[in-house]
Amino acid sequence: MTDAMRAPREYGKVAVVMGGRSAEREISLLSGNAVLTSLQRSGVNVIGIDADTNLLQELRAEKVDRVFIMLHGRDGEDGKLQGALEWLGIPYTGSGVLASALAMDKVRCKLVWQRLGINTPDFVRLTAESDFAAVLQQLGACFVKPVSEGSSIGIGGAETVAQLEAAWHRAKGYDTQVMAERWVKGGEYTVAILDGEVLPVIELQPANEFYDYEAKYLSDKTQYLCPCDLDTAAAKTLQEMALASYEAIGCSGWGRVDAMRDATGRFWLLEVNTAPGMTSHSLVPMAAQAAGINFDNLVLRILDSSLEQRGLQHGQ
Repeated sequence: MTDAMRAPREYGKVAVVMGGRSAEREISLLSGNAVLTSLQRSGVNVIGIDADTNLLQELRAEKVDRVFIMLHGRDGEDGKLQGALEWLGIPYTGSGVLASALAMDKVRCKLVWQRLGINTPDFVRLTAESDFAAVLQQLGACFVKPVSEGSSIGIGGAETVAQLEAAWHRAKGYDTQVMAERWVKGGEYTVAILDGEVLPVIELQPANEFYDYEAKYLSDKTQYLCPCDLDTAAAKTLQEMALASYEAIGCSGWGRVDAMRDATGRFWLLEVNTAPGMTSHSLVPMAAQAAGINFDNLVLRILDSSLEQRGLQHGQ
């Protein structure tokens, strides 16, 4: 029997939705197939669907009872799919429409956090009219990021005007909205949350200067410390901050909060991922394992969150 303590038939017919059209398509396929295989091992009636423009028709044609969302980035993590599924009355894993949209939009997420006094690095929106020298004067060394992309896609560090302008040009190739965020140099951490339970903190030690796409998914040189080297009090502080930031924008089911720790020991929260990766390099499975939750049980616990979700009772 699994941690979820439910018979596989109770989930009905499950569709793992993956792939899609975002810049994170390849990682989404890896994550989705890992989840699909896990649910098959657990005896769940499950199918995999590579999302395209016919996704909603396919879900209805297959008469699915719930959806396990493994789409990363746009269309899957930004509230669009969540809204469509609610319209169809099909329960799904992860956060709802508003929380998904807020988490995906780094600017608006940070504005909420700032309003609530949650530590997050200062930022500036960048446009063609931006005074890059003034931005550097305000922020100092900074990271340039597409506002609504994940997996560190399109990001780059900048310490000079020339670097900042080049980073902006690169980022706007992925999103019309681009931001510069103060570069907090120090330890990198992530905190996974599973159905309100905060999992052990992971410290990331990338071989690169920062935890970029290559360090996340391609490099075997990135080191992950779990349990990490934080003392008990510091780890608890970060876990509490992560949970507060997650709840502040209304997240539910599961997710992951990324953070930095500066030279003074202060934590700064960067973003929330509402459909994190589930690949061999992914962090939520690693944190779950440290908490004594194996991959198959983790997948079932995530799926469990769709059973009593927002009043949707499709197939029950």
